Amino acid sequence: MRMRIKTILLILLMFCVAAAAFSQASGRNVGEADATQVGVDTAQQELVEISISKFEDAGMWRSQMPRDAGISSIRKIKGGPLDKEVIAEEEALGIVETDEYVLGAKVAFYKRSVTSFSVFPSNPMPVEGICKTVSVWVIGRNTKHMLKLLIKDHFGVQAEVTMGSLNFTGWKKMSVAIPTHITQRNYHYNNKMGIEILGFRIDCNAEESYGNYYIYFDDLRATTDLFSENNRDTDDIADVW
Repeated sequence: MRMRIKTILLILLMFCVAAAAFSQASGRNVGEADATQVGVDTAQQELVEISISKFEDAGMWRSQMPRDAGISSIRKIKGGPLDKEVIAEEEALGIVETDEYVLGAKVAFYKRSVTSFSVFPSNPMPVEGICKTVSVWVIGRNTKHMLKLLIKDHFGVQAEVTMGSLNFTGWKKMSVAIPTHITQRNYHYNNKMGIEILGFRIDCNAEESYGNYYIYFDDLRATTDLFSENNRDTDDIADVW
């Protein structure tokens, strides 16, 4: 009997240790896509975080939604997340950009319905190198709506990547890994590499698609692999003719 109790206590102790280890490991990665583990096909990587847009000019952005569902509009608002950190590479080079505003989108729903609205730039935004992850700061207003990242490769194939639910209050940095099935490099077309960001789509939950809805964006960034670009031989010839 005493031996059985010792065995049970030992099993419980091992379970508690394993659970604590899992909690610590998973807690480090909550909400953050690990760029070092996305599409690793070679040991040679040169990952760099780059700024895509700081949303300073609302005139470069548009919004749209189905006409029978509601009206969408955008505006630049002064402010930003207090927890946002500067990009180390830009700070080391002394690069200072204006960063005073965020992009706000407002939707006035006509009725409850299964609908969506999009926020996109006037022109697609290219990401240099092989893009691993994309992140953006968002105020989601604690709704069940879903945020999607819209992208396309250099062959014109479009795709959407789910960034997550907007069921949180205040600012949150939302991060997503670019799936490996999206073609970013093809050695038969060396002049076509990486992806372009087309914007965002918010898929609205029918239970909450009434009244007015506000969402805010700031500091769109990408973590990209620039190994091929930065380690090209100086006497190599670019295949762009």
